[in-house]
Amino acid sequence: MRHQKSGRKLKRTASHRRATLSALSVSLIKHKRITTTLAKAKETRMVVEPLITRAKNAVAGETAETPKNVHARRVTFAFLRERGAVTTLFNDIAPKVAQRPGGYTRVIKLGRRRGDGAEMAVIELVDFQAGAEKAASAPAAKAAKKTAPKGGRKKQAKKPAKAKAAAEESGEPEAKAAAVAEA
Repeated sequence: MRHQKSGRKLKRTASHRRATLSALSVSLIKHKRITTTLAKAKETRMVVEPLITRAKNAVAGETAETPKNVHARRVTFAFLRERGAVTTLFNDIAPKVAQRPGGYTRVIKLGRRRGDGAEMAVIELVDFQAGAEKAASAPAAKAAKKTAPKGGRKKQAKKPAKAKAAAEESGEPEAKAAAVAEA
């Protein structure tokens, strides 16, 4: 029986489980949103929330005499093992969640994976709407694509021939030299 034993084993040894959760945490901090299995998402949430709280409290406690809370950064780095993720956590995420009392992540169920039927989920940081930014840029990209000319190569091939013919008709020697140089 597993009385008083919290957490999922995820069919891994303790060191492998720690490495997996560290890698998932780094990916979540960097990308603000990741897709994984439901069990891994829930375990990642249990690991990331205390890290964000530690960073938030460290940033809130900074003063002019102690510009960086070095101890909090070291403790966080001991788990994450990636300098860029620690920097993002303390410089970007912690100030943005300063007013939030907790609940920094959200787990959304996606359904079952085709290959093995595993329950899939998305885990994301609540204050960072990564999907909303992509959705906002998608209409702009579609509009730019509609205004672009179609069949680019055929039209580009005709342009130098037209310029060359126009230069020959005008009879200007400078225009002829430019048309020959282009061809």
